[in-house]
Amino acid sequence: MIDFSKSAVFKLTLDKKLDLGLVKDILVAGEEAYQTYTTVRDKVIFTNKRVIAINIQGFLGAKKDFTSLPYSKIQAFSVETAGTFDLDAELDLWFSSVGKVRFEFAANCNVQEINRVISEYVLNN
Repeated sequence: MIDFSKSAVFKLTLDKKLDLGLVKDILVAGEEAYQTYTTVRDKVIFTNKRVIAINIQGFLGAKKDFTSLPYSKIQAFSVETAGTFDLDAELDLWFSSVGKVRFEFAANCNVQEINRVISEYVLNN
């Protein structure tokens, strides 16, 4: 499982290609990807049902760790937008069995869209 306490690992930028090649075989019926974010090697995909964090490991990147964080297990969440001096946006999710998970986004990422997707699922279910 990914060590989410090392938030610097997740300085995410929007991947405009929405490449689902790594997760197409693990998506369930009716699951759709909304947005994909990347670091230098890792990926985080927000779907309509969960967050999938992919930690690409090893020198060649052949080994991959997939962590699935279902929205149904979220107890609370917080979104902090980028400011004038603090250029990063942050998303904190508290899961019933995992604890706090933090994702940091580059300033140009639309964290309000992520907030809306998570709000719709958590508050409507």
